[in-house]
Amino acid sequence: VQKKVGDAERQHILRKKMEAIQAELGEGPESGEDELSKKLATLKLPDDIRQQVEKELARLRKLPEASPERSVARTWLQWIADVPWSVFSEDNLDVDNARRTLDADHHGLEKVKKRVLQFLAVRKLRGDLKGPILCLFGPPGVGKTSLGQSVAKAMGRKFVRVSLGGVRDEAEIRGHRRTYVGALPGRIVQALKRAGTSNPVVMLDEVDKLGAGFQGDPSAALLEVLDPEQNKAFVDHYLEVPIDLSKALFIATANTLETIPAPLRDRMEIIEIPSYTLDEKRAIAREHLWPKQLEAHGLSGAQVTLTDEALARIVTAHTREAGVRSLEKRLADVCRSLAVEKASGTLAALREVGFDEIEQMLGPDRFQPDVRETSGMPGIAAGLAWTPVGGEVLYVETLRMPGRGQLILSGQLGDVMKESARAAMSYVQANAAALGIPPKPLENSDVHVHVPAGATPKDGPSAGVTLFTALVSLLSGVPVRSDTAMTGEATLRGRVLPVGGIKEKVLAAHRLGLKRVVIPQACAADLREVPKQVRDELEIVLVKTMPEVLEAALDRPRLRAAA
Repeated sequence: VQKKVGDAERQHILRKKMEAIQAELGEGPESGEDELSKKLATLKLPDDIRQQVEKELARLRKLPEASPERSVARTWLQWIADVPWSVFSEDNLDVDNARRTLDADHHGLEKVKKRVLQFLAVRKLRGDLKGPILCLFGPPGVGKTSLGQSVAKAMGRKFVRVSLGGVRDEAEIRGHRRTYVGALPGRIVQALKRAGTSNPVVMLDEVDKLGAGFQGDPSAALLEVLDPEQNKAFVDHYLEVPIDLSKALFIATANTLETIPAPLRDRMEIIEIPSYTLDEKRAIAREHLWPKQLEAHGLSGAQVTLTDEALARIVTAHTREAGVRSLEKRLADVCRSLAVEKASGTLAALREVGFDEIEQMLGPDRFQPDVRETSGMPGIAAGLAWTPVGGEVLYVETLRMPGRGQLILSGQLGDVMKESARAAMSYVQANAAALGIPPKPLENSDVHVHVPAGATPKDGPSAGVTLFTALVSLLSGVPVRSDTAMTGEATLRGRVLPVGGIKEKVLAAHRLGLKRVVIPQACAADLREVPKQVRDELEIVLVKTMPEVLEAALDRPRLRAAA
């Protein structure tokens, strides 16, 4: 017994000495708690949260040092201290300065710029305006993510990016409850901590790529974040106190709206960012991408220049995309070739990269600027499609062979597109005499419809008029004009119904070098979104019925001339 008492006394003396040394060095547990307590005391916390914090601090002081709950309580208090309560960065409400900043960083994108300037103007007139919740929707490489940084710079706010691609756990948004080991707040609270203010510009990147798993649906958790009526009291599962998100400006980005749940889509203001025209790509490359790549590779614009002809060849012959991501990579390839010359001492004092040198630096042309795949053959028609990466031109091929009147479909067509093909075939059979098609060949022949590329799934109603035109061309022997592409939904009564994505489709036709586009009359209003320069270079034919489509698309004059 005496030995045990002696050991206990010795441990007590050693512990007191250790505490004295820690106190002298300022490393004791009390010093850390005192520092945290002082930090919490300076925060402008709401009364109910202040009471909860003081209660947790009192519990922390009573907990033994070796208790696991001590670490949990201390971490919670530290996170409360890290949240920027009532800390706001001052908005720069100079509208003219904001426009200059946005124009300097991004070419075009007038819709987004206009919306940001409107917000600043109203904020200047009324200081308590809630932050808008925008969703920038468009193909990859058009500048959605980088635009968020420019908006923050123009407004004088902090910028923080939250990547949502592949997130499948609801707790990633709202956080884990404190009962779990290693629990932390969700990404929204963490974003506020990184920003250090309560009114940052928060970029919710790739919101269309959220997934749902057995841990819950993160898109449902975002409903509270993005609802203007609810986000003033957002509750994270870890902190369990209301946080005001209404002063933050949320900007979500997406490539497609189809995968965004309707309730979430309804809470956001959708702004479409379209594909760039060829002229816009050249301007962006000249004003932004080329100077950026020169600086990144240790080159000077005063020493190295790129001719307009060389730039045009890179844009048209080495890239085919809606945005400018691949274009920037090709310009980086050119700069690397020049960097090798400079490092080896062979770079001329004034180096000009011309049209012919592009092939030496980037290899043979990858794309022909003016492709014609119809080649005057009956049964082939060019259709216009919309994809998450922008508009595309798809060719429909048809072939007739001996058989029993069957329709064969291939090319990974979806159910809607298969139904469009059957409807087109039914219309052709019912109106064969009016279309100049002998009825017997239809009875004794099978028709095969194929849409390249075979490995790519395709669906949607907008290929209806293209399928119809290709079938009439095949069975009548009249080729489709090689400079014409078309889009529209076809009905059994021969009407042409409106479809979506008109702007992207028209830009795709222009990008491929086509000269004529046939679209539904009901889509005429959508043409206002197409740049005037593109409209001036294309002949746009508006149609209401199938006969009008045939009149615009079939190459009857050439057939009569040949006869």
